[in-house]
Amino acid sequence: MTFAFAAASADTIHLKNGRIILADHVRENGNRCEYDIGEDTYAIPKSSVERIEAGGMPPVASPSSNKTSSDLPVFTPIDGLKDEGDLPKTIVRDGKVDPDALSRLEGKGNAELSATANFIAAKFEFDHGNLDQARRYFDSALRFEPQNATVLTYYAALLVRTGDASRALTYARLATQASPSSADAFAVLGYAQQASDRTKDAIASWKRSLELRPDPAVQKFLAKAEREQNVEAAFSQRETGHFILHYEGKQSSEIFREQILAALESDYDDLYRTLGTPPRDNILVTLYTEQAFFDVTRAPSWIGAINDGKLRIPISGLNSMTSELARVLKHELAHSFINQISSGRCPPWLNEGIAQLLEPRSLGGDGLHLSRLFKAGRDIPFNELEGSFLRFSGAKASVAYAESLAAVSYINDSYGMGDLQTILQRLGQGSSTESALRATLHSDYGQLESEVAKYLSGKYGQ
Repeated sequence: MTFAFAAASADTIHLKNGRIILADHVRENGNRCEYDIGEDTYAIPKSSVERIEAGGMPPVASPSSNKTSSDLPVFTPIDGLKDEGDLPKTIVRDGKVDPDALSRLEGKGNAELSATANFIAAKFEFDHGNLDQARRYFDSALRFEPQNATVLTYYAALLVRTGDASRALTYARLATQASPSSADAFAVLGYAQQASDRTKDAIASWKRSLELRPDPAVQKFLAKAEREQNVEAAFSQRETGHFILHYEGKQSSEIFREQILAALESDYDDLYRTLGTPPRDNILVTLYTEQAFFDVTRAPSWIGAINDGKLRIPISGLNSMTSELARVLKHELAHSFINQISSGRCPPWLNEGIAQLLEPRSLGGDGLHLSRLFKAGRDIPFNELEGSFLRFSGAKASVAYAESLAAVSYINDSYGMGDLQTILQRLGQGSSTESALRATLHSDYGQLESEVAKYLSGKYGQ
């Protein structure tokens, strides 16, 4: 998700439907209101405008946005294995798995005991975000009991979380077959189906899960999937090497869709060179009218596009590629790479900062304003930016996005893209954000904020 940090001289268009547009310049031309964003000019009917404010720094519905961690199809099963007894205390000692204890238990030659012991180790690592290690223990547990529904369910959940939805489908289906009364198994199957562009199947699986056990998280994803199915019932589909494009036939021309796919393929190659570790499966992209976009996502009015596992791009009023749309596409695609590298564990400030940097976007004239905020102590502390930006008002979100770009620009300029990649990799291996920062940059949040303040002061003055 991107959010343009507005210059103080920007004009704000308040629409009658509650939306807000931030533009560099606004002017009236007959019965139309024309406005400029960067090098591009747009027009809307004056009848749709409630009022225009000159200057200020209100929120902007810029055409781009992010898959925040809270929006990811991340699911933690509830069920555990029966008869674990005191095994967890034997296997997990001093806050970590004891491999010697695990080996001793496996040496007893009891398949059920060995599967249970490896499951306990895997679940501990899974719950602590150490997904690579959890995968190894789940693999071991399944070697001993390949039809164990609980292990299959957890393994499928891990695969969805790490962007391997196609493999997750196989394990989740096996789990539902092994345990037809498991709400967890059907919930995870629904997540895998939704991530694999099988919305209708996901709806059926989630409904079955809710029949077996009510769950607010599952209900939330079911409601969104049903909205998506209603809006996209008549959509067509086009598939390329790395993307599956969904679109309504009348809303865009074939030439425009070709331009979008060509831009995405070019961005994919560029991001692969820059970040490495591309998403495992084809990336789902849906083109919407503006109203359909908000009907499906229920996003705040300042959001312009979202990557919630699918790149959801509103294209109302456009009939060819623009420089702003090109930045939107690359920004949203960058989130898919970032989430793959970090196993979906990247905090919003780092996720948004890297995506903005790679658009590419710079602070430009907004750097001075941000420098003053840091100097006055009115910046948002970075630990507050670990939560979703969707909870912020438009104005505060504007500052959050700008701070994110400033922090990532500082790290990139001072240490290089390689260290940003290392931080993402450490997050994917289970490190907390501050631990990843300390291990890579030798800085905690307090030090990072101090360094970013010096960076802004030196680069933009005051």
